[in-house]
Amino acid sequence: MAVSFLNREVSDLCLGKPALRPIIPATATLAEAIAVLKRTGETYASVWKVLEEDDYSVECRCIGKVSMVDVICYLCKEESLIDSSKVLEVPVSKILTKGDNIVRHLEPNSSLLEAIDHILEGTQNLVIPIHNYTNSRRKPLSKSSSLKSTHHNGVEYCWITQEDVVRLLLNSIGVFSPMPTFSIESLNIIDHNILTVPYHDPAISALDSIALAHIEQTAVAVVDDDNRLIGEISPSTLAYCDESVAAAITTLSAGDLMAYIDYGGPPEDLVELVKMRLQEKKLGLMLELMDKEFSVSSSSSSASSCSSDDESGSSRNGSGRYSSARRSEAITCYPGSSLVAVLIQALAHRASFIWVIDEDQNLVGVVTFKGILKVFRGFANTRCKPERENLSTH
Repeated sequence: MAVSFLNREVSDLCLGKPALRPIIPATATLAEAIAVLKRTGETYASVWKVLEEDDYSVECRCIGKVSMVDVICYLCKEESLIDSSKVLEVPVSKILTKGDNIVRHLEPNSSLLEAIDHILEGTQNLVIPIHNYTNSRRKPLSKSSSLKSTHHNGVEYCWITQEDVVRLLLNSIGVFSPMPTFSIESLNIIDHNILTVPYHDPAISALDSIALAHIEQTAVAVVDDDNRLIGEISPSTLAYCDESVAAAITTLSAGDLMAYIDYGGPPEDLVELVKMRLQEKKLGLMLELMDKEFSVSSSSSSASSCSSDDESGSSRNGSGRYSSARRSEAITCYPGSSLVAVLIQALAHRASFIWVIDEDQNLVGVVTFKGILKVFRGFANTRCKPERENLSTH
């Protein structure tokens, strides 16, 4: 029964999914990508490359995705700080994660097992066609409309995330009984190779770990001297911030950075501290980004307070992106927690990972969607084995 469930078509996951928006051409600049992310309020934008185009059709392919995390990590790099005058003019393709695994095109009749296999290989988003608008009286496409419609010869796309797959599995969890009741420790899915940074260390020292956590869809654990978990620096939280957070990473400690990116926006005292340290380091571009961002936020906050007194306290800096962010406090479970309990906890918090701690609050490891999907994939292999053995005896 579990095997037949996992062999269902991946198109089942596309039901009700909207067409992929927003999209960015690979030739767009970093500044243009930032503008799209802010205008749409989305945490990610798909990046497309036009392969071939004529008056009636366009063949394009999704080559990656970009988020504010990619922007922030790029702005914090040493080469960006040295040559800051043209940093926002680089093509967005330059900051995409290298390799073809982050996004992958998949046919709608592919099986759920195939989708899980791609995820286990490192894919975060599966790009799947959902609508066909081709008809016998096609009108010429303008060059601007071709990419904006995400068309590939009349086809639009959606994308499927790891969370979509995990949610589908949870909705049919009984099919995999009794495995979901087993502890995560007994299932051997606790990853002990975790990314950490001490609370008082400079946040910039964790830049490579933040970039890696962005790829692995985890986070960097902020720990004390006894390796007890204090909080996290999560790419999923940074994705709701603006590019000026690069200044905070460059100047603050890991502990202060957690407070800076927490739900509601940065406290005023930390903002002033960042500005002062930017002046000391003579990082003019970052100081300009901060002045620009917070002047806009102040204007928005003033406008909001005039229209509604009830909304004035909902965000410390008036930024809608910050108000949607997840808090930097960590979500935890224990080695003895059951797989189904961890699944429910992760999906309830819209988190792709859960930290694992012991009874003394010491950090043990992390459980990720990728690790959980590996267990379901193994369950399918176990169920398929008796069937193969029976066939081989006949």
